[in-house]
Amino acid sequence: MIRAADNTPILVGAGQYTDHTDAPNYAALSPQSLAARALERAIFDAGIGSARQSVDALVAVRTVADSLPSEQYPLVAPFGGPDNFPRAVARQAGCDPHTAIYSIACGDEPQLLVGEMAERIAAGEFKLVALCGAEAAATTRLAQRQGQVLDWSEAVGGQCDDRGACIEGLRGSQMAQHGMEMPLDIYPLFEHARRYRLKASADDYALMMAELLEGFNQVARKNPYATYRNALTQADIVSVTEHNRMVVYPYTKACVARDAVNQGAAVLMTSVGNAQRLGIDPAKWVYLHSYASAAEAPVVSRARLDTSVAMTRAYEQALASAQISMAHIKHMDLYSCFPIAVFIALEALGIDARDPRALTVTGGLPYFGGPGNNYTMHAIASMIETLRGDRGSYGLVGANGGYLSKHAVGVYSTRPPAEWHPCSSKALQASLDRIEPRCFEPNPRGPGVVESFSVVPIRGGFRSAILGALTESGRRFVAHSCDSQSIADNLITGEAIGRAVMVHPSQDGRNEFSFNLDH
Repeated sequence: MIRAADNTPILVGAGQYTDHTDAPNYAALSPQSLAARALERAIFDAGIGSARQSVDALVAVRTVADSLPSEQYPLVAPFGGPDNFPRAVARQAGCDPHTAIYSIACGDEPQLLVGEMAERIAAGEFKLVALCGAEAAATTRLAQRQGQVLDWSEAVGGQCDDRGACIEGLRGSQMAQHGMEMPLDIYPLFEHARRYRLKASADDYALMMAELLEGFNQVARKNPYATYRNALTQADIVSVTEHNRMVVYPYTKACVARDAVNQGAAVLMTSVGNAQRLGIDPAKWVYLHSYASAAEAPVVSRARLDTSVAMTRAYEQALASAQISMAHIKHMDLYSCFPIAVFIALEALGIDARDPRALTVTGGLPYFGGPGNNYTMHAIASMIETLRGDRGSYGLVGANGGYLSKHAVGVYSTRPPAEWHPCSSKALQASLDRIEPRCFEPNPRGPGVVESFSVVPIRGGFRSAILGALTESGRRFVAHSCDSQSIADNLITGEAIGRAVMVHPSQDGRNEFSFNLDH
C-alpha cells in the first residue's frame, strides 16, 4: 500500500442537510443556517467535534442572491441575508477561522475550490479547511405564498476575501437584450444544435432526453437528501401535463434543474499529517487524485454550439493527470442542469446514456435539486460517502458553470496517489484561448441562416430568438421576433436550423428576424 506524504491533501468529512418543506421537522432555515447544519454534520462525520476550532479557513460558495446585480437582490432574497456569509456559517457551526473566503458565482466553483484548497493545504498555508454552501429558495417562495415575513439578516462583520460574482461576459450583452438572459433561454441553443448534428427528429430527441434522465430519477428516489423523489418513467418526463409544463422548447419541467430547494452541503479538507494529529480515522480519508478546469468563449463568439471543447478537454486532462482512463472510473456525477450538459460529457468520455455505471451519485439537478452554485458540493459529499463504501474504486465529478461556459473536473479515490502534485490548467486554457472566435455583428442587415433558436412559452404567446449567421460574411448575429405565434410555430414544428431568414435592426435597438419564404 502506498503511504502518502504528510502534506498530501485529503477530504475527511462530508455533510448534507435538506430542509424538506413537507417534513415534520421542517424549520424554514436560512441559507447560512442550512450551510451550518451541513458543516456540523461534516465535522461530526470526521470525528473532530471537539476540535472544530482547528478549522483555520472557511470557504463558502456564493449564493444566488449574492450573484445577481444589487437591484435584483430583494427579489431573490426578500428576507435579507448576512453581511458576511462565510463567517455567519462559521459562527453558527462553532468555528472561528482566521480566513474566510466567499467564492465567485457559477456551478463549477465547488470543484474549483476543492482543487485550490488542496494546493494551499499541500503548501502548508492551511491545516483544516471547511467548504460549504446552501440555498433556501423553497422556503423563500413558500413563505411569500403564505404571507410570512422572515428575517435572515445578520450583522457579523470580520475578515472576508469576497471575490465578487464575476459573471460578466459569459454570454454577450446582446443576448440579454434579445430575451436570452437566463439559462432556460440559452441552453436550448445548444440542445437544438446537437439534435441537428445528430439528424434526430424532435420526438426522437425527446425520447433520448427521457431515457437519459430516467436513470437520474432512479438515483434521486433513493436519496434522502433529494428534493424530488417521485418515481418518473420516460413517458412522465417528456409528456406535457398540468404538472409537467413545457418550460422552454425542448424541455419540460422534468428535464431541467429545479431551484426550489432547501439544501446545504459541506466538506472538510486537511493533510495526511494533520489528519493523523487530529486522530481522524484513515477509513474516512478520500484523496483528490487530479483536477482540471477550462472555460469557453462567450456564447455569441463560440465556434460551435453543439458541443463544448472546454468541457471535453477538462475531462481528458483530469483523467490523464490521474493516469487512468474511463475504464477505471466506477462512480461518477455528471453535471445535469440540462440534458445537453450530460450528453456532451458522455461524448467527451466516450460512453453513452446506457452505460451500466450510474451517471450521478445524487440524482442530478432535476430531481435531487439545483441549489444554485453549490450543487457540486453535494456531488462531492455524496462521492466521498460512495467511495468510502467501495474502497479502492475511483470516482469522477464534473461541474459546469454559466452557459456551458466554465468546467471543472475532479478524480477521487480512497486509494492514495503514488505522489500528489498540483494540477495546472494554464496550458489547457491557453490552447482554448487560441481557438478562433466567431466574428459577431451587432447590427445585422440582410439575408442570413438560423444556427440555433430559443422559444419560451409566455403568457399570451411565445418569446422567440435566434443565433444566426449572415449569408454574405458568415458573421454571427442575435435577433428576436415580434411575430410571436407564426415564428414560434416555424421554429418548433419545422427544422429551423439552416433555414433562410431576413434580419434588420429595429427602432428599439434590437434586431428582428423573419423567415425568408423565397428560400
